[in-house]
Amino acid sequence: MLKDDFDQGLLQFLAQSPTPFHATHQMSLALDLAGFTKLEEGDCWDLEPHVGYYITRNQSSIIAWRQPESFDNGIRMVGAHTDSPCLRVKPIPELFRKGYYQLGVEVYGGALLNPWFDRDLSIAGRVSYRRTDGQLANVLVDFVDPIATIPSLAIHLDREANTGRTVNAQQHLPVLLGQSDDQQDFRALLKQQVLSQDDRVDDVLDYELSFYDVQAPAFIGLNREFLASARLDNLLSCYVGLQSLLSSGAGEAQVLVCTDHEEVGSASACGAQGPMLTQWLERLITDNETRYRMITQSMMISVDNAHGIHPNYLDKHDENHGPILNAGPVIKVNANQRYASNSETSAMFRALANDLGLPVQSFVVRSDMGCGSTIGPITATEVGVRTLDIGVPQFAMHSIRELAGSDDAYNLCHILKGFYESAKV
Repeated sequence: MLKDDFDQGLLQFLAQSPTPFHATHQMSLALDLAGFTKLEEGDCWDLEPHVGYYITRNQSSIIAWRQPESFDNGIRMVGAHTDSPCLRVKPIPELFRKGYYQLGVEVYGGALLNPWFDRDLSIAGRVSYRRTDGQLANVLVDFVDPIATIPSLAIHLDREANTGRTVNAQQHLPVLLGQSDDQQDFRALLKQQVLSQDDRVDDVLDYELSFYDVQAPAFIGLNREFLASARLDNLLSCYVGLQSLLSSGAGEAQVLVCTDHEEVGSASACGAQGPMLTQWLERLITDNETRYRMITQSMMISVDNAHGIHPNYLDKHDENHGPILNAGPVIKVNANQRYASNSETSAMFRALANDLGLPVQSFVVRSDMGCGSTIGPITATEVGVRTLDIGVPQFAMHSIRELAGSDDAYNLCHILKGFYESAKV
C-alpha cells in the first residue's frame, strides 16, 4: 500500500470510529471487502486452509485470522485494543438546571479531563431497543453533528485556574446539550436516532454511549509531520495491525486480536483478560497436546502507543529512553513485567526492522515513576505465548486530542507485515 493511501485510510478509520463498536464495525467492513468470512461463535465451524475468517464479541472486540495448512510453525499474533478514555452517558442522565438541559457522565478510563472543556462534542455508541413485534435488537448510532459542549468557568470566577484547577467529575463534567423548559427524556431523543435506521422501534431499553470530539483527524506541522486526532491510543494500532494483516501473503497462521476494555483493566468477556482468545485457540486446535506445542512456536506482538519525550517536559523521561516522534516504533521494557518484552522477542523485532532498514527505539520509564501496562502481560499470562510490547510514540496520551508522528504508523505496518510473513518466530 502506498503511503498516501495508507494515510487517507487511517484518517477515515479514525473519523468513523468514535467508539469501540464503530471501530469493530469498520474493521469488519474492511475484512469483508478483503474476502474474509465472518463466523458466529455460536455456530459450528468448518474451516478451510488459506481462507480468511473473523469473529466479533460484544460488537466491540474482534479476532481475524488466515487459516493455515498446519500450525507446525505456530501463530503470528498482533494484538491491540479498541477502547479509549472518554465520557460515558449515565443511565439516567437528564439534568435540568436554570433552564439548561445537561447530561450526567461517567469517566471511562484514565482520561485527561481538562482538554474536554470547550470542545464541540457529539454522541455515539450502541442502543438496545424493543421492536414493535416484541423482538430485542441493537443498533449503532452516531449523532455526527456537534450537539454538546462543556463550557469552562471564566477565569474571573476562578483566579487559580492556571495554577491549580482541579476537575471534579461529578460537579464539573455534566455536558450541556441546550436550553429547555421541558423535562425532556433522553431516551426519546435516542428513539428518533434509531428510527432513522429501523422504523419498527417500540421502546429504547438501554444504551452504551460516549461523547466524542467532532474535530476531524488531520496531518499538521510545517511539513505535515504530525498526526492529530482523538483515540490514537489505541485505534492507530488497530488500523496498523489490520493493514499489515490484509497486505500480508497467505501461508503462515496470521492473527489480529483487537479487544475492548483495556483502559479499565481488560477484565471482561471481550477483554484481553477474558476468555475470548483462549476459547478461540481451543476451537482451532481441540487437542490439548497439539495446542500446547503450537503455542511454544508462536509469538504475540502487543501494539499500544508509547510516551514520546515531550520537549517541554524533558525531566519526565529517563535520559537514555526518550522516544522521538517519527524516529521509529518503540520497544517497551519494564523489569517488573508491566510490559511483556524480553530479550528474545525484542531481538526478533529488531532483526525484522533492521532487514527492512527501519529504525527502532526503546522505552523504559524513569526508575522513580510508576509504569503503565498493556494487553501484553495479560495475554502472556492467560495464553502462555511469548510476547513483545511495542508502539509508536505519541504526545498527549489520554487527551481528547492526541499527537503522533505521520511516518511511524506506516513504517510499523511494514515491520508487522514482515512478522506475519516470517517463516519462523
